[in-house]
Amino acid sequence: MSQEANKKAAAEAAIEYVKTGMTIGVGTGSTANFFIDALAGVKDRIEGAVASSEETSRRLREHEVPVLDLDHAGDLPLYIDGADEATRNLALIKGGGGALTREKIIAAASRQFVCIADQSKLVDSLGEFPLPVEVIPFARAYVARQLSGLGGRAVPRGDFTTDNGNLILDVHGLDIADPVALEGAIDHIAGVVSNGLFARRAADVLLLGTDSGVRVFEAGD
Repeated sequence: MSQEANKKAAAEAAIEYVKTGMTIGVGTGSTANFFIDALAGVKDRIEGAVASSEETSRRLREHEVPVLDLDHAGDLPLYIDGADEATRNLALIKGGGGALTREKIIAAASRQFVCIADQSKLVDSLGEFPLPVEVIPFARAYVARQLSGLGGRAVPRGDFTTDNGNLILDVHGLDIADPVALEGAIDHIAGVVSNGLFARRAADVLLLGTDSGVRVFEAGD
């Protein structure tokens, strides 16, 4: 099977977690888009969705899925999103699409976080994929120097601006032996809005599309 087929299989498997009457959180990216396409088939089952980006909002509305803001929705029973890297312990790197801050907020507000990904995203340790860090523009150079002190090389993401009006630094070369500790250390740098490590609030379930079917990893396995 192709990588796209594996993404689609994982996304479609996540529909089983969507229960009648739910308001769910929906992430951003190519695998999340497959989930949105599948969600369209059961949209009458749910109250609506909270989107992690303007792009996700647009795609949900195209499928006539009601889009709600988080203030209105409150705590959510379920969040579905992809990842750029995932470990068997369900720690993730996210943010390749630049929506990491809103994704992290929705994950924190959700009782269950189901991550959907293809088999290429499963790694033994995080860090080959550059770690996205969202920063306010005023602090870009300062934050880059601090990230260098942590062993990384911060590269500004071109002309990209987040939905929050901020910049992204993609950090290469980090040794992420302790994702929880590094997530906290980066978050404590003045000027950082958030970073793409999802370790303190990791996924609860990983649905991994593979050539032999969808594998399920659960927290505590």
